[in-house]
Amino acid sequence: MESAEIRRRWLSFFEERGHTVVPSASLIADDPTLLLVPAGMVPFKPYFLGEVKPPFSRASSVQKCVRTPDIEEVGKTTRHGTFFQMCGNFSFGDYFKEGAIKLAWELLTTPVEHGGYGLDPEKLWITVYEQDDEAERIWRDVVGVPAERIQRLGMGPNFWSMGVPGPCGPCSEINYDRGPEFGVEGGPAVNDERYVEIWNLVFMQYERGEGSGKDDFPILGDLPAKNIDTGLGLERLAMILQGVQNMYETDTLKVVIDKATELTGVQYGKAHESDVSLRVVADHMRTSVMLIGDGVTPGNEGRGYVLRRIMRRAVRNMRLLGATGPVVQDLVDTVIGTMGEQYPELITDRKRIETVALAEEAAFLKALKGGTNILDTAVTETKASGGTVLSGDKAFLLHDTWGFPIDLTLEMAAEQGLSVDEDGFRRLMKEQRDRAKADARAKKTGHADVTAYREIADSKGATEFTGYTSTEGETTVVGLLVNGVPSPAASEGDEVEVVLDRTPFYAEGGGQIADQGRIRLHSGAVIDVRDVQQPVPGVSVHKGSVQVGEVTVGATAYAAIDVRRRRAIARAHSATHLTHQALRDALGPTAAQAGSENQPGRFRFDFGSPNAVPGAVLTDVEQKINEVLARELEVHAEVMPIDEAKRQGAIAEFGEKYGEKVRVVTIGDFSKELCGGTHVHNTAQLGLVKLLGESSIGSGVRRIEALVGVDAYHFLAKEHTVVAQLQELVKGRPEELPEKISSMLGKLKDAEKEIEKFRAEKVLQAAAGLVESARDIRGVALVTGQVPDGTTADDLRRLVLDVRGRIPGDRPAVVALFTTVGGKPLTVIATNEAARERGLKAGELVRTAAKTLGGGGGGKPDVAQGGGQNPEAVGEAVAAVERLVGETA
Repeated sequence: MESAEIRRRWLSFFEERGHTVVPSASLIADDPTLLLVPAGMVPFKPYFLGEVKPPFSRASSVQKCVRTPDIEEVGKTTRHGTFFQMCGNFSFGDYFKEGAIKLAWELLTTPVEHGGYGLDPEKLWITVYEQDDEAERIWRDVVGVPAERIQRLGMGPNFWSMGVPGPCGPCSEINYDRGPEFGVEGGPAVNDERYVEIWNLVFMQYERGEGSGKDDFPILGDLPAKNIDTGLGLERLAMILQGVQNMYETDTLKVVIDKATELTGVQYGKAHESDVSLRVVADHMRTSVMLIGDGVTPGNEGRGYVLRRIMRRAVRNMRLLGATGPVVQDLVDTVIGTMGEQYPELITDRKRIETVALAEEAAFLKALKGGTNILDTAVTETKASGGTVLSGDKAFLLHDTWGFPIDLTLEMAAEQGLSVDEDGFRRLMKEQRDRAKADARAKKTGHADVTAYREIADSKGATEFTGYTSTEGETTVVGLLVNGVPSPAASEGDEVEVVLDRTPFYAEGGGQIADQGRIRLHSGAVIDVRDVQQPVPGVSVHKGSVQVGEVTVGATAYAAIDVRRRRAIARAHSATHLTHQALRDALGPTAAQAGSENQPGRFRFDFGSPNAVPGAVLTDVEQKINEVLARELEVHAEVMPIDEAKRQGAIAEFGEKYGEKVRVVTIGDFSKELCGGTHVHNTAQLGLVKLLGESSIGSGVRRIEALVGVDAYHFLAKEHTVVAQLQELVKGRPEELPEKISSMLGKLKDAEKEIEKFRAEKVLQAAAGLVESARDIRGVALVTGQVPDGTTADDLRRLVLDVRGRIPGDRPAVVALFTTVGGKPLTVIATNEAARERGLKAGELVRTAAKTLGGGGGGKPDVAQGGGQNPEAVGEAVAAVERLVGETA
């Protein structure tokens, strides 16, 4: 049975039994504590935690998941993989243990011809939590599993929690006996390689307290509503139903291995080392395609780094297998071919996925060449010094400069017999991340405790947003935090977080920054609102300070936003939509949105593109946008089912999570996007859009920055003033300026060359006189002197080498000349071969001179350069050089 059929049967089975089929969420986790979705229950986490009321009592899904903690084990074992599909069925206060157990058994053992998976009941073994008498009874007495095939295990394998206080409960696992060729008998308690787990049933019935580890926490009591969370690994079941030895030989991975074999000529199954590489390629390329498909782009932070790491491991393993040229195109096409039936969006988005993947391969092949040279040098230096550990700063350099994932450095160093100072590397990475993210962490709630916000949501419900149609209105304070702590009241000067029952304030989201304004209580108190966030879904938290009076929970108030600021933001947001569509028209669908930020009068727009956008194309895009403004197109928003929005061709942003109902913003016949932000009513209200330029912000991602409305006008007015001034200076019309200025710059460059030539000739004229001034120090011709201040380092070096060349080669010679540049002394010293045979090395002489000058320097034995801080010490430096020459010669 193919993987696509396993997936289809799962969803069909549960839909027929009253479950709502929930499409797989994006791999980009809608959770500040996660980079990527690692488990099937993650999209349902807000329901289990009570943050949001579930819209259904029963649900089923096949969720895309990525886990990377054991990435080094991929390919080495038969069960470790980075991407997998988790089939799940969920109950929210509906059926419980007996219902979940009976459904699982029915689906697994029903014959294939009747819609089940057709597993032999005699091969299924059950584990239950050691204290869960109820589950064992159901398996034995209701389902009919023999007692000898039911085993009790401890909390480690058979008790579930999220690792934090909250819901928890016992598990029951269904295991399949693969036969004696996989090890000794005795059930999953004895051999989990033979008795492989295929389905885990979690019975959420308790609430746990604080504690560490998987079994060190107190059970506080029963949950008010008991829930079910189950997970069946699709790849595990495919392995059994397709009769193969391991997950890599299932249909969706084996075809990728076959393609890698075709590209490299290395046969699968011939040698363990090459088999590991082929498995790594298959697993990592499938994961890469799925991540790119969900909008992840390669980068050096977060989920972008996860993608970069696995893509580069795949490419390098292809190189180890013997591939010499690009391979990603063929591998990506193969993955899309095998996964496209389950995820049709991979097929429709093929071009963008290929573009991102090919750009990353090209960047890595270039980095691999340069980085390998750096690594080889570092390895040689480490071994030469007798070391066995590559330093953390070298590993960091390879990562930061050449894009080497740390595991790649570990692998390549191990091949050379060295380990790597991982602690040092991770310390440097942490320091870099801390610097980069300090401001962002301060603004968002991220991992902060959101219990207070959840309690407000539970007791008062979600905040009603009125800002689409109103900019002010009556409201009531339903929640209040002072300096981050819940409080019934706040006084003048307090920093507060206020929750209202209804608000015109837009909470930051979808690329649009939050509104600002004031909340005036009927008591006379005033709150200045600086920011609005939604730390839990549906609850808008107004952050600001009390300007006057006392604020109390329950007080009535009047909320009003800064209208002028909102209108400027709306213009920027509508301009972003126009820019997105104009770019897609110019570059194709690969120019998909990868992020944006809309501020008053300006915006930035990130989009996918492997190369810089030519200036002419950017000009055309800008012209098209402004032509749309002149057409005075109406802008309107409509809420509709997401399937209808997709049917109408509405564009969705990658990584955004959408519900069953979505808001679609339409701009005339030009643009249609899913968007929750605020917009103008007519394109004419934008006035003018000026694109300032575009630049790279990461592999395959570009950024446009632009101005809108009055800000764009001010920019162009300044440009006009500058152009007028240039016209006056060069005496030409605007269209003549580029040619005239280019001509002037060319003449200036020619003049600079002439000046440089004249200065060099003047400096070299002193060479003959300096040779004549040579003094004999124990048989060595020593030339010292100070040339005019301002002589450049290059001119000084040329003079020193010219003087050295004028002294007969059989006579030992040292030339040490000094100058002052910008108030600081500079020296260049050279020796000839005869002097070096006497032990006189330029590098040592420069270090002596530079130390006297209050600085440092170095170089090769034949010529070296140094400098210092004290120009008054040049005479002492000359004397120091003379002493060292005398002592050495």
